[in-house]
Amino acid sequence: MQKRVFQLLVDNTSGVLSRIAGLFSRRGYNIDSITAGVTADPRFTRITIVTDGDDEILEQIEKQLAKLIDVRDIRTLEPENSVYRELCMIKVEVDSHARPGIIAMADVFRANVVDVAPDALIIEVTGNQSKVDAFINLLADYRILEIARTGIAGLQRGTEGVIWFD
Repeated sequence: MQKRVFQLLVDNTSGVLSRIAGLFSRRGYNIDSITAGVTADPRFTRITIVTDGDDEILEQIEKQLAKLIDVRDIRTLEPENSVYRELCMIKVEVDSHARPGIIAMADVFRANVVDVAPDALIIEVTGNQSKVDAFINLLADYRILEIARTGIAGLQRGTEGVIWFD
């Protein structure tokens, strides 16, 4: 099994995300993460889907996605020529004695403390998936109360492959 990142450019219409998720559901394919957001052109939405399977399954997923009427473009984002990022917010239970240590760890990962309460911190970390995972693993010595992850968003490097619609 291998992991693949698909990037779709779709019409920004009601129900498009539901139709895409339904395709995966009907065929029993798993979605590891999915992110969606409007592009610079408000007529279109960029959707990044991370999924896994063998070559045959991944090829079938790509073909099925391409058949959907709202899908204008689909491509595989290869790790060597793409940039992936994920945002994660982590709420950690902390007392005043442990707070400086956790803040120091956040600094090493270039993470930001976005909320401070008497008994907890919320830390925001952005980076590739392995950086986020490493930071979460480092916090395993503390009590993690909640985690919210966005999933991967990605873009292909350079200007090659940029699509313009008139």
